[in-house]
Amino acid sequence: MAADITVSAYRWVPDFARGHVRDLRVRWALEEVGQPYSVRLLDVMAERPADYLQEQPFGQVPAYRDDQVRIFESGAIVIHIAERWPGLLPADPAGRAKARTWVVAALNSIEPITQQLAEIDFFHKDEAWTKERRPQVFEQATKRLNQLATWLGDRDWLEGEFSVGDLMMVAVLRIFTGTPALAPHSTLAAYVKRGEARPAFQRALAAQLADFRQEA
Repeated sequence: MAADITVSAYRWVPDFARGHVRDLRVRWALEEVGQPYSVRLLDVMAERPADYLQEQPFGQVPAYRDDQVRIFESGAIVIHIAERWPGLLPADPAGRAKARTWVVAALNSIEPITQQLAEIDFFHKDEAWTKERRPQVFEQATKRLNQLATWLGDRDWLEGEFSVGDLMMVAVLRIFTGTPALAPHSTLAAYVKRGEARPAFQRALAAQLADFRQEA
């Protein structure tokens, strides 16, 4: 059943951020489970409307609503989607628990490091303090990526079948795409490409980029 779903997103972001804003994760999950949705576009540079802050107290995107819930934070949203509609969680309780665990791991163990590198490279690249800090962050990232690559091994997905855990992990690893951090990890680079090759991802990405083009 369709659930009258609305997802918030930005009407414009700089080029480097396109394809990486977190509403893409929610769009991808909805495409995987075959649920249509509408989009509320916000101005990234403007104050958030008061009614939006009632849904997302920090003013960020995405916020999400359907006929059952109004929630925010991409991890919480994709888990809700996976639990409500089939396609992103295994049938057995143990498998479902593992998939949720990988969502949390992507957000807690991998994304903080990717965000640190992204902030240094995109916002503070020429500042003096980054000369000392960036190698430290890069070393931490390399360690975590080595651990993840060891776990993945020669499997296509983290726990056998594609799940919401893979969706979130691929989304987070995409921040490393084209950077030296991911380059030595051919296993993880191939993993990301498998995720990006999924038709649902391609539809989600096209939808996000189309919203940006409409507001050019």
